Amino acid sequence: MAGKVVLLLWAQTLGLAGAQTTQLLVEPPWTPPVLWDWVTLTCQGSGTAGATTWYKDGQRWWQKGPDRVRVSESGTYQCDRPSTGLSPPVRVSNAWLVLQVPARALLEGDTVTLRCRGWQNKTVTSVSFYRDEKQLQLFRDGTELSLSPLRLQDSGRYRCRGSVYYVVSQWKESAPVTVTVHVAAGVAGSLLFLVLLVGVIVGWHRWHRLASRKHQERAPQEPPAPLEEGEVLYTHVTMTKRTQGPTCTAPPQDTQVTYAELPGPHGRPRAPSDIYGNVLGH
Repeated sequence: MAGKVVLLLWAQTLGLAGAQTTQLLVEPPWTPPVLWDWVTLTCQGSGTAGATTWYKDGQRWWQKGPDRVRVSESGTYQCDRPSTGLSPPVRVSNAWLVLQVPARALLEGDTVTLRCRGWQNKTVTSVSFYRDEKQLQLFRDGTELSLSPLRLQDSGRYRCRGSVYYVVSQWKESAPVTVTVHVAAGVAGSLLFLVLLVGVIVGWHRWHRLASRKHQERAPQEPPAPLEEGEVLYTHVTMTKRTQGPTCTAPPQDTQVTYAELPGPHGRPRAPSDIYGNVLGH
């Protein structure tokens, strides 16, 4: 049973890993996308073409719409496909200052560039980058922060602050963006496979041992072998105590033996000569 349970869990884990979900792809591929980049959203998922339902800011925006739309307003967008459900939300920004991260899985060891952008590509100066409220770097003219190579500890919430020039310079701060660094797929896949393999082996051994034990308990016991002619069946042996006193003066008493005698050879009546001699010695 344990082995079957482990195998079932393994199958379920692999099935969940390979299950399809609805995804909302962004072009250009930056998070968050900005309105002045002429953003295009593409809904990917199972179902009939043209059966996509679009949502904006939590409200139904377009029912039975196309799989691909051009965004003309800022807000939070989602799409729904009949077979794979609702996609994760994508927020299209139109803020004065925006910190952007590549819209892809960020793997350990990669090189990633974060960029701080002003509204409608206005000039931004004196840019500072922060991770979890800790200042990382201050640029006089630069607007990009490079993380290379990416490490797991680089995960966190990032934001930027800078002076945006529009008629006059104004200090602005971006909304925070979450950066999550993942273990490389090859390493994660190998670890998952090893864990599942060890679980299957341990579960199979436990199940096999339990099955063997149950089989032994259910198996009928073999009857005792029949006695042969001339054998004596002892029912019990009684040892008598020796009398007190020095060993050299107290004679040992005979051991008392209770036994059953079988018929003589060939089933003939027992003869005095068939009585066996002293069975247990002193």
